[in-house]
Amino acid sequence: MRYILVFLLLGFELFAGVIRSQIIEVDNEANVAKIKVEKIDVGVSGYIVHHITDQHSSILKNCVVTDFDAASGIATLSMRDFNLLNTNALPQGRWKVQVGDTAELAFGYTRSLLIAPSEEIYYQITKSIKTQWVHPDLFATLLSIHGHPTPLQEDFKDLGVAASVGLVFIYLDKKLYTVDIKSFKILRIDDAPLTQDSVKLPFYSRVEKIDANWFGDGSDELEVYEPHYYKLLVKNNKTNKALYEIVKQHKNKEVSSLADQFEMGE
Repeated sequence: MRYILVFLLLGFELFAGVIRSQIIEVDNEANVAKIKVEKIDVGVSGYIVHHITDQHSSILKNCVVTDFDAASGIATLSMRDFNLLNTNALPQGRWKVQVGDTAELAFGYTRSLLIAPSEEIYYQITKSIKTQWVHPDLFATLLSIHGHPTPLQEDFKDLGVAASVGLVFIYLDKKLYTVDIKSFKILRIDDAPLTQDSVKLPFYSRVEKIDANWFGDGSDELEVYEPHYYKLLVKNNKTNKALYEIVKQHKNKEVSSLADQFEMGE
């Protein structure tokens, strides 16, 4: 068991550091830009930054890698509006993304959240992977503020902003999924055959109770651990072949039925 986790430790060091690359092509009407980079995973998120002067810059867009051609080293980015810091008290720049602006990707990837079903699994993984772990108590507290005992994808995004978290690791059925917390795209899937003797819902934390809203998405108590997190992963990874095979062969019918949602083509 230990040698498996040591292997994970070595592999995850690849995620350290922000990747910066200049925009070499852009279509603002289609919200698409391209950069040249040695290596990048589809699903990695970040920002497009415009440098006003050597000392001043402005974030223009959020972005996510949607395609990477290893032969040419060209990555395609899908852009969307960045409105996190909008305020009427400050002037708003009207710059459009242009060639020469900078894509800053994998921001926050040195800070991670682990969703695990038990305390034992939580500590085995967090002691074996070298990253700055944000304790799930913080996420549970945020969920209580939102009134979501069942975590929604938006809750993960909010934690990413509030705590500068870039990655969420999700342990499901002896596998560890590494996911970009903003795009919720799977970056890698690793075998982690750990012993699971108990389950704490909605995930391991020391918070005993998460407050719930009267109604609405996320307001119900989570009753089963695996199906909910598979649903979140499938929703955002409908062309992931590895996930498709895992879901299709799952013994739980609620999980295996999710195979119908994939868009695998021919």
